[in-house]
Amino acid sequence: MPQSFLGVGWAFPVSPDSSGALATAAYEESVRQAVWIVLGTAKGERATHPDFGCGIHDLVFEQNTPATAGKVTKSVKDALLLFEPRIDLLDVQVQAQNGGEVLQISIDYRVRATNNQFNLVFPFYLEQGAAR
Repeated sequence: MPQSFLGVGWAFPVSPDSSGALATAAYEESVRQAVWIVLGTAKGERATHPDFGCGIHDLVFEQNTPATAGKVTKSVKDALLLFEPRIDLLDVQVQAQNGGEVLQISIDYRVRATNNQFNLVFPFYLEQGAAR
């Protein structure tokens, strides 16, 4: 069964299931949650693995410009190519939402073991501040 390669682990966020045991995420859902964890973790956040995570968090105070969107796209691609070997990254697109304070990161990927394609949308919040 090709999905068994994808694994089963604790669901994210960690929480109990209906029976009171720890909820798990299996196979392609495990991959989806792993992608979310990579994007949601800032580099340096994990003391035992300081390189793990995505560099988008260094851009939180940037102005919403095409240059910032390009930096976000590159950071997402670099992080997923490095930390999620179970996927082929097909496309990353960044669009401004909510007046420009939210960047919507749309990620298209294929799970290598099953050849199934998925899309994940990750919201990234820019802090609004004074113009520089």
